[in-house]
Amino acid sequence: MAQATEATIPNASQLILNFINCKTTTMQLCCKIIVVKWYYLYTLNKYMSKRVLAYLGFFLVLLGGFYFFLFRGTDKWKKKLSVISYVKPFQFTTQEGLPFNDRDLLGKVTVVEYFFTSCKGICPKMNKNMKEIYDLFQSEPDFMILSHTCDPETDSVPKLKRYSDSMQVNSRKWVMVTGRKDSLYQMARAAYLLDDPKNSVQKIEDQFIHTQFFALVDKDGKVRSQIYDGLKKEEIEKLKKDIRELLQERSSNSNFVNGIFNNNP
Repeated sequence: MAQATEATIPNASQLILNFINCKTTTMQLCCKIIVVKWYYLYTLNKYMSKRVLAYLGFFLVLLGGFYFFLFRGTDKWKKKLSVISYVKPFQFTTQEGLPFNDRDLLGKVTVVEYFFTSCKGICPKMNKNMKEIYDLFQSEPDFMILSHTCDPETDSVPKLKRYSDSMQVNSRKWVMVTGRKDSLYQMARAAYLLDDPKNSVQKIEDQFIHTQFFALVDKDGKVRSQIYDGLKKEEIEKLKKDIRELLQERSSNSNFVNGIFNNNP
């Protein structure tokens, strides 16, 4: 029995015993019993620690499973499209002669562009592709298109209305706006990133934006993902995919913060 007990003593304990200068066999046996008990208590404590870790690990697995089933299929679970800019406050006028401001974008996924009605170059090609997007998403209640004129001196409200009618679109789903040139251009550069801000150093009357790019705004007034080339088929397809993704996202705020959407009526 004594030999079996000694076999369970770890090397460190055995070394301790070797240094004990016992005068009698009884004293030596007592010392060995004390060391063996210490070893088993040490082992028991280690076992208890492992049990605690096992319980903790089991709890973490359960917690992870809970979050997986809770958020699976929601926008909280998957990676979101990046935010590249933010809508700034604005006030323009639509092709129907109605006021239109930044708050009207709240809750909508919006594709943004700049064009002018007398354009014979890239604008017809851009708006042919934009019409394709319109036809695909026009039945979505949370979708719209916002087209700004680059030439407000020429593109009056009646001209925008005629252009809109020629496209055979719903003016509440495809909004075309005019306004002050400096305000229109400021939005293109500072909010939608559709033109180089360095171009603003010229006198406003000498400036002219002629861009083929589209921007995509989410329901909270954030410009998302990238700037899309409105003339490239592959980027139009990417835009369609990103629109679908943003339509599935929930709006995180009833009013956009940081002064972009405010609480003013």
